[in-house]
This record gives sequence, structure tokens and C-alpha cells, in this order.
Amino acid sequence: MERESFEASEIARLLNDYFVPIKVDREERPDVDAIYMNYVQATTGSGGWPLNVFVTPDLEPVFGGTYWPGPNNSMTAVGSSIAQTISFLDILNKMKDVWISQEDRCRESAKEVTKKLREFAEEGVHSPGMGEGEGLEIELLEEAYRHYAKKYDKTHGGFSVAPKFPTPSNLTFLLRLGQWPKPVRDVVGEADCGNAAAMVAHTLRKMARGGIRDQLGFGFARYSVTKDWSLPHFEKMLYDQGQLLDVYLDAFLITRDPELLGATYDISTYLTSPPMAAPSGGIYSAEDADSYASKCDKEKREGAYYVWSHKEIKDVLGGKDGDIVAQFYGAKPDGNVASANDPHDEFINLNTLKIASTPGYLSKRLGLSEESITQTINDGRAKLRQHREKNRPRPALDDKIIVSWNGLAVSALARTSSALQALDSKKASECLKAALSAATFIKKELWDAESKTLYRVYREGRGDTAGLCDDYAFLIHGLIDLYEATFDDLYLEFADTLQKRQLELFASPDSPGFYTTPSPHPPDLLMRLKSGMDNAEPSSNNISARNLYRLSSMLDDASYFKKAGETVHAFEAEIEQFPFTFPGLLGSVVMGRLGLQGIVLTGNNEETLKELRQQIAPNRTVIAIGGGAKSDWLRTRNELLHSMNAGKNGAMVCEGGFCRDL
Repeated sequence: MERESFEASEIARLLNDYFVPIKVDREERPDVDAIYMNYVQATTGSGGWPLNVFVTPDLEPVFGGTYWPGPNNSMTAVGSSIAQTISFLDILNKMKDVWISQEDRCRESAKEVTKKLREFAEEGVHSPGMGEGEGLEIELLEEAYRHYAKKYDKTHGGFSVAPKFPTPSNLTFLLRLGQWPKPVRDVVGEADCGNAAAMVAHTLRKMARGGIRDQLGFGFARYSVTKDWSLPHFEKMLYDQGQLLDVYLDAFLITRDPELLGATYDISTYLTSPPMAAPSGGIYSAEDADSYASKCDKEKREGAYYVWSHKEIKDVLGGKDGDIVAQFYGAKPDGNVASANDPHDEFINLNTLKIASTPGYLSKRLGLSEESITQTINDGRAKLRQHREKNRPRPALDDKIIVSWNGLAVSALARTSSALQALDSKKASECLKAALSAATFIKKELWDAESKTLYRVYREGRGDTAGLCDDYAFLIHGLIDLYEATFDDLYLEFADTLQKRQLELFASPDSPGFYTTPSPHPPDLLMRLKSGMDNAEPSSNNISARNLYRLSSMLDDASYFKKAGETVHAFEAEIEQFPFTFPGLLGSVVMGRLGLQGIVLTGNNEETLKELRQQIAPNRTVIAIGGGAKSDWLRTRNELLHSMNAGKNGAMVCEGGFCRDL
């Protein structure tokens, strides 16, 4: 709508004469976005972006929707399906007339709707008492698995029709089913746990071979327009990269499939290299979908940086090599994007690159050795990338550094560093350096120790927006994993400080769970929300409950364990009804039922540590004292460590306040 409507003079005239237009950056203020998205979903039955809402001066919603075609839309010609759709210009004229003639009625209606939205927001998250999730059973995981198994696309992977989103929280849930202790595997079934992991591995392979992955560069696009992952919406988001790195790493550790390791490398390279890696520390937010096809072009097109004509591939690589590379990536002379998926005619005779063949197949088909085919493909990929970087303007970079998204990336990079240390120490060091750089930057630039305030965004200086619940939760999550990668308790101490502050700002003494926004209630918001459902990003309550359980184990802090159970309890009714919409909190249900296993390493334990880092154990934490670990603060904070001999080589298991030899 930016080009179609907001750059159109007739739209601008109407907006400026009769409305007060306010553009909200939903990345900086997702709390505002969530309130009005709830309204649009409740009143229209669907939601999405761009989100457009007309509100009263009291911020109460009158009318809203998502996309309406504007005067500059190329598809408003008679005969197209969009031609029959009401336009944004029609909406503005109608709202202008209704407000002028029926302002009192609009205000009354908005107040009534707001009242109902508040009631809905309170419903379900104000359970009587402050229980600890005792009513939720492990069997809910089996029910959630059945839901995903039923929706699974056996051909292309994934769990929906087009458009297809990766939704990493769902993939992580399924992948880790078989990594929980035996009681969970007994309930779900060993065969079904194996099938859950196989579904995810197949999905990840299909994604890695699809157009959703940047086959020449690095990173993944936000979603696929098609069910086979071939045509992406080309925007690359940091929160996707962080979560997908986590999932691909888990999948590799379970399957030992080199293809999944390759995707792990690609994502980590994207996060640790320009343009995403900020020179001063931290990781930028996103790269746009639209760009100029060449330095001479005047109009941006979606995917212009990433798509290729068959002729251009041959021109860059030469006829013979170009043919081989084009076949490998599924490029055709007349393009590989169906017209039905190209409503703006942006991809005519153009190709998205996807892995459509194998060196072995091409070897047999062309009568060449597999080694030479592989070499041609590798060389061709490098040459195409070099040509792209030299001749095409890169998509615009969203150079905000957002705390919550950086927290997800810090977590994934720290875990990747730990897992790769035994396989590739150089790559492991790159990942750890980036994670340390981001965490250090945030603490220096966005944490005010005096006022105990975390700020959400940095761009050419610290922004004014105070951190939201997800900023605290996701950063704590990253710091815990960073501690396990370094055994420097500086990061665990910072996580503990942030956790205490998060409880002060976002938890309520009267009801369990965490609000999205801090207390006192911000004056520019209609209401405070609590979210437990995982979407493109994990919910703040999911990550908060997990953090509390992990910290309770690492610090031997029973109050954190209790608060984690209360957080799960806040969403008990909804989880029982629709467990598959709460995959993250289902993991906390298991932690609450079975507890956590805390491993304490003393002295030098390189071999034990190496073994632990090749495993996935969702309900296990690892801390270290002695050896090279920095543990002075930790030994003061965790009373169980007071009597342990830090210099003696050993490993202990601590559960429920008691420790034994591993």
C-alpha cells in the first residue's frame, strides 16, 4: 500500500484534510499492533499486514482491515478480481462521511467494542488462584502431535497449504518430542516421536532446497507463496534466522545429515556477516523484499535481487556451464513462476532458484562425471553470487537493532558454537564471537543499570521505547545459552538481574503469567495483553516459563520454579482446548511435571562436556565451577555449590535440591 496508496496525491489529500494519519512501526511497538490486530481479527475473521485501523481520539477502534487496493494498483483494471474489491479511496470517503454525520454513534460503538475486547483479553488469563499447572498432563503433547501429523504435507513438507510459513516453534516441538525423558516418549510413543522428527527433517530439507532459501547467498525468506517452498516473499527477518538456526542445528544433531548441517552453516554465516552483522555489535533486523533489478532502474520490484532469467545465467557462466547450473536450479527459458502466482507481472520470464536436480542425475543425463558437475555447480554459484553483488543494488537494510530478536539470535549462535566446537572450531568461534558481541552491545547501549530499564530498539542511538516482555524474555533466553557456551557467570548474573526485573514489571500479584507491556499501564494503550500462543515468533510467556525453569535449576531457586508453573497455569484452559497452538508451553508442562536435571561440572571435564554438547536434552541445564569457568558469583547465588570441590574433576546431577555423581 505504500506505493499504491500513500504516494497517491488524492489519497494524501483526503488523509491530510480529514484524518490524523499515524504510522506505527510494528517492530518497535508490537504491543500497539497486537491490540488492533485483535480488533481486526475479531471483527473480520482474519488478520494480517498491512494493518489499517480508524480510531477515535481516545484510540478506540471504529473500523479496520488489512489490504485495500489503491489508485496506483496495476490490477484495478476491469475484469480482474481485485477490480471488484472496494478500494482504499472508497474506504476513506465512507469513513469521512460517517464520522461527519454520525460521530456520536461511532464513538459509542467504539467504546462498546473496546469494552468487549478488554473482556476477551482478560478471559482465560485470570484463573482463580495462583496454581502451578498441576491440572495439565503430559498426554497433551500426544494430542498436539496428532494434530500436526494430520496436517502434514507428505510431499513438500510443512503443515499447511499455501502460503507456507516455517513457524519454527512448531518444528522445535515436534523435533524434540523424542528428546524428552522416557515418560514423555512412553505417552507419545517411540514410533510417533521418530515420525515427528522425520516430518521436521523432511520439511527442513524441502525448505533448504526451495526458493525460500537464498541459494546463492545466505539466509531464508519469511514465507513461501507456494506450497512447494519455491516462490518466497523475499523479505528476510532476523527472528526467522535465529529460530531456524536453532531448528536446523537440532535436526542435524538428531539426524547427522550433512545437508542440514549445510543449512546451519549458511544461516550462521548470514547472521555473522555484513550486512546483518552491525559493525558496532548487535544484529540488524531485516532485509526488504523489494529492490532495483539494476543500478539503472527507477522502480523497485519484489525479488529483483534474487531472480534470474535463463539467458542471464548463461551470459554470466557461458553456454555449457550455464545450462548445467540452470538445470540444477530449475531455471527455464520462459521462467518458472506460474502466472497465477505473479499478479503484478514482476516475474515474467524470470526464475527463482531452487535445487531441482542432483549432480548424480545430471551426470547420467549429460554423460559427464559427477565430480565435474559438482565443481561446475559450486563455481557457478560463486560466480552468480559475485555478479549479483557487483551489478544489483542490495535490498534495503532495516538497520534497527531490536533486543528481542537479538536475544533469539544470541541463543541460536551460542548453541551452534557449543555444538560445532568439536567439528569445526573456526566456525564455532565465529558464532560465539557474534553472540558475545550482540549481548555486550545490548548491555552497554540498551540497558540502564541505574534505573533498571531495558530499552527495545537501537538505531543511530538508543530509542525511547522501553523494553517489552519479549525483550526481557528473549534476551534472558539468549544469555542462559551464552552462559552454557562460555561458563562465564557474568551472563548468568545479567540473566538473573533481568529476570527479577521482568517479574517486577510484567507479572501481576493478582494473576499468573506475564503481560506484554510493563506496569504502570502505558497511557497510549487501550489494554494490557497476555500472550501464550506461538506464532512467527515464540510467545513471551512460553520463553519466560522456560527461562524460569532453567534458572531455577541453575541457581537452585525454588521461587523461580514456582513462578514458571504459575505462568503455565495462566493459560491452562486454552492449552487443554487447543494444545497445538501452545507448542512452547507444552515443553514447560513437561518441566513442571518431571522437573529438570542440572549437571554440575567441576574441575576439567572436556570429554564429558563434549558429549553433552552433542545431545539435545530440553529439561537439562549445565553449569560449571573450577577449571576455566568463571563462577564466583554463581557459587554465591547457588547454595548447592558452596560445599563442592571446584578443583576436583567430576560431574554431578542435581535435582530437587540434592546432588549425586553423574
